[in-house]
Parts: sequence; C-alpha cells; structure tokens
Amino acid sequence: MTTKLEFDNPKLASQLFGPQNQHLKLLAERIGVKIESRGNALTIVVPDGEDDKGELAGQVLSQLYAMIKGGKKVYPQDVDFACRILERQPSANVGEVFKEDVYATSGKRTVSPKSLNQRVYLDAIRESDLTFGIGPAGTGKTYLAVAMAVGALMRREVKRIILTRPAVEAGEKLGFLPGDLAEKINPYLRPLYDALHDMLDSNRVQEFQETGVIEIAPLAFMRGRTLNDAFIILDEAQNTTPEQMKMFLTRLGFGSRAVVTGDVTQIDLPVHAKSGLLHARTVLQDVKGAQFVTFDENDVVRHPLVGRIVRAYDKHENPEK
Repeated sequence: MTTKLEFDNPKLASQLFGPQNQHLKLLAERIGVKIESRGNALTIVVPDGEDDKGELAGQVLSQLYAMIKGGKKVYPQDVDFACRILERQPSANVGEVFKEDVYATSGKRTVSPKSLNQRVYLDAIRESDLTFGIGPAGTGKTYLAVAMAVGALMRREVKRIILTRPAVEAGEKLGFLPGDLAEKINPYLRPLYDALHDMLDSNRVQEFQETGVIEIAPLAFMRGRTLNDAFIILDEAQNTTPEQMKMFLTRLGFGSRAVVTGDVTQIDLPVHAKSGLLHARTVLQDVKGAQFVTFDENDVVRHPLVGRIVRAYDKHENPEK
C-alpha cells in the first residue's frame, strides 16, 4: 500500500524533511515504512497488512508540518517524540503538546514538553505548591523542574532557587572518596549543576551561587530552615527516608513551591530502610495542594535506546506484566 502527501510550501517542506532527508529516514526506520521524496511530495510505502503504519507516518508528517508553518523549529528528536505521542493517543495534537517554551537556555535552545505526561507535569507545577514527578531515568523530571525554576526566578516570581538531593551511596562509601566533606558531596549534586549550566551561562550561575540566589546542597543541610519565596527541588527523592521526606516537606514557607522527583525502581537505601518517596505517595495522595505525576518509558527523552533499556528491565523484573 502507498500513501501520497504533498506540501504547499517547498521551503517549509525541506525543513520538515530535514538535512539530507534526515527526518524522513528517522521516521521510516522508527515506524517501519519506506518514504520516497520528490520535490515537496512524498510517497509512503507500507508493508502488506500494516496500513496503520502509513496512517501514523502521515499523521506525524502532517502535524510536524503544521508546527513548522506556525513558526516552530523541528529537530530530529521531535520526530521520535511525535511518533510516541500519536502511538499512545492518535487523537492528540502534537503542536499543542510541543507549543509551550518553558525556558530558552543559554545556548538559545528552548526547553519544551516532549510528551503528554511532560505537559501534565508542567501544568501541575504551575497549579500546585507541591508536585511529585515519579518515573524512570531520562523522562525529564529534574530537567523540566530546573527549567521551571529558572523561568520563575527570571520572572521574579521567586527570589531564589534551592536544589537538593540526598547523598546516598550507590555502591561507594563517602568515607573512601578523596577530599573534605564538600568535595565528597559534590559528585552527588553534579546532575543538578549540569541542568543549571544548560539553562544559564557559567558566569551567571557562579554569580547567583555567590549571592545565595541559587543554592545547591545535600538534603541534610535543609534541617531547621524555613524556605520562603523560593523554588525548591528535591531530586533523587527515592533515596530519602520517610523522616527525611517529612523534614524536607515541612521546610516549605510562604511564597514557595516545591518539586520532588525520583525513580522508585532505583532505590539505593539499605534493604531494611523504607523509601520516603514511596511513603509520601501513600500518605499525601489525597492532600489538597499536592499533585503526583507518573512517567513511564514512553516519556524517556534521551537516546531511543534508553527507552528500550527501561522496557527490557521492566519486563525482566515484572514478567507477568
């Protein structure tokens, strides 16, 4: 079976197809079809009995083209994200999911949602004083939260950003690592620094840290404080104990909002210890002002292989699913 598509603007069609038809090649490989281009027209060749693949490819291309006509740039990874969204919800409007730019990074790239759950997550952060983002690695939980925090700071909605995570060893003991306490703890906070440096240039990050506008610290340093007018992010929350989680949540002051992120499949606590994130999900599920957003492998926005790795581990650990 073949499906033919023709686009009314050759220049925009070229953007849709990508450099050397890169976007078309990615789409064809992703779905399992053959796509032939001639000028601003396409022919989609579908294997016998798999008409739905042709419909999906046509829908992806049509919706991405509409985005380009609306002034939105399309990157290679957007092709994969659009496929995931439409596979999961064929009636979805990809442009509506992608349309919001959360923040423009120091590299002039914009941070925007790339899945339905990411869009729900961003809406929850705006609407609630406390948001929990729970899901596997690569789903953008921390990255999007940092982007929202930086955006809120730049709009002067908050006066400071506080980023924290528990310093729990994953196979190594802190005591065996070189350096003083600060040097031992710093590697645990590195992912937060990485996200922050993606949003702001290095000089700005350093200036904000020196003036206390941005604080990055281990969770233990939060005890006894009241945090007003702040955007607070607790990362790797699966490695908190219930006592630590309660301590963190009760730091929230006036004019502040908090985002708690974690992956309950990667708990590094001792076997006998209970995860504070799992405990909080049970205790706070019906508390007004708190929202829980759950991600899965369909929301992974790293290399496509990461999503397949997550699915393989999930299948191995839960064979009955």
